[in-house]
Amino acid sequence: MKIFIAGGTGFVGSAMVNHLAARGNEIVLLARNPEAIDKKSGIQVVTGDAFCPDLAEKMRGCDAVINLIGIIRAFPRRGITFEKLHVDAARAMVEAAKRAGVRRYLHMSTNGVRSDGISEYQRTKSRAEAYVKASGLEWTIFRPSLIFGDPGGKVEFCKQLFLNFRSAPVIPMFGDGNYRMQPVHVDDVARAFRGAVEKPETAGSIFHLGGDVTYSYREILNMIFLGAGMKPRPKLPVPWFLARPFVALLGRFPWFPATAEQIDMLLEGNTIPENDFKKAFGISPVPFTVENLAYLKKYA
Repeated sequence: MKIFIAGGTGFVGSAMVNHLAARGNEIVLLARNPEAIDKKSGIQVVTGDAFCPDLAEKMRGCDAVINLIGIIRAFPRRGITFEKLHVDAARAMVEAAKRAGVRRYLHMSTNGVRSDGISEYQRTKSRAEAYVKASGLEWTIFRPSLIFGDPGGKVEFCKQLFLNFRSAPVIPMFGDGNYRMQPVHVDDVARAFRGAVEKPETAGSIFHLGGDVTYSYREILNMIFLGAGMKPRPKLPVPWFLARPFVALLGRFPWFPATAEQIDMLLEGNTIPENDFKKAFGISPVPFTVENLAYLKKYA
């Protein structure tokens, strides 16, 4: 098959490109900086983004379109907003697919998405989903929990947490640290998308992606340090209602590690309501274990 991928140069996208190419698929990879992409067999890199006027022409002749475009943090002064990169980009991708005559459309969303979400991240993901569902295309939507795995030089949740706290004698922890997560390995996310490409009967379905086990945030922090070959750090509980005004202020600056809305979502937890993707795609999730976090040793 010939598959068009947008947002395929990041952590998840790189794994997905490798999985799809390994199955003999021809990949058309949309990239703003094609010179930075490692040119591999079976991968055609085309220059542009979701808003380029000839996007449909770049998609023409493809059998499926995968939209992985998304951000976890907005920088409005740079023109990087959730509305633009989630909603407007999804609209542009859908309409380009229609003009190109591509019917199969796979969309990356997020677990916890809802129209009345506590963050703009969740709300814009919800609006993007709504547009995809109303598109008339043969769509499949994926809602992953936290995604882990060796990111190389890319951004990844566990790597970022470790880099934030590796030199801290004590880790500040908002709330009690018992809010739960259900991490899913990047290869399992890639396998699910690959399975959807190969199974047209999954059109019109939404799949939540998560591992078999849930962990508290406290447990995740301990496992991250153990994975990096280091002793877990003591935790200092910080009342969020006291800290939130300061984080909201400092979170406007790129150098600060998190925004208030990101921590709001963290405190909400991130467990999935069902694990139907395992049966649909024949996947046994890679477990979130200390051994499978050993890639963090390179950052110690």
